[in-house]
Amino acid sequence: MTCVVVGASGAMGTAITARLTEAGHPVVAVGRDGRALATLAADHPGVRPCVADIGVNSSVDAIREALDGPVRLAVFAAGLPVRGSADTIDPDALGAAVNLKAGGVLRLLHAVRDRLEAGSRFVAIGGSLGLEPGPLDAGPGTANAALFNLMRQVSALYGPRGVTTHTIAPGPVDTPRLDAIIATQAAEQGVDPEEVRAGYLGRTTLGRLPTLDEIAWTVETLLAPEAAALHGGVIAVDGGTRHGVQ
Repeated sequence: MTCVVVGASGAMGTAITARLTEAGHPVVAVGRDGRALATLAADHPGVRPCVADIGVNSSVDAIREALDGPVRLAVFAAGLPVRGSADTIDPDALGAAVNLKAGGVLRLLHAVRDRLEAGSRFVAIGGSLGLEPGPLDAGPGTANAALFNLMRQVSALYGPRGVTTHTIAPGPVDTPRLDAIIATQAAEQGVDPEEVRAGYLGRTTLGRLPTLDEIAWTVETLLAPEAAALHGGVIAVDGGTRHGVQ
């Protein structure tokens, strides 16, 4: 049975794809950058590249055409480039963030739904800002909140069919992308990047940020039959960044 990873050429998607293929699971790797997907396929036997932009509806047919059997696991791991407060963000950019995050998940669902069987997993990587946003998090906060709501709806639709849904909510993850964000924030604030990084670390109770390998491990773990009990829930993999009790 096939796994599908959207955003496969990004740092998180690559880590997830690598872990799945190393465990023997074939992966349809979806992304916009054909060259990056070709490199991913060369590095990880078992990867089938699928060049598609999950932000547009044509991606539904592109993913469908790449599938030739049941889908064991479908993962949405595309990231958001949008940032800024409600005062500064372009309303069109806010709409684009929701289109990518919630709309993208919906496109993935439409692409794989006829291939899902009892025991299949439908997984979205969200973000803790959708639950506990800060004052500068209009884009990721709003888009991830919409994603959490949508995934709860999908759980109610597909749970009776034996298809379980799971939303993984990491906080900031130790990646090159975060390094770039920290550098930008430090330049904007006129402070040392290490001061900004310390702020991220200080919001965890673990004292460090989660790693890509830990996120990928969480995704692979959902393939276990026992993971069905996690259906419909939000799994926090954030090193203690989320502080609310719900």
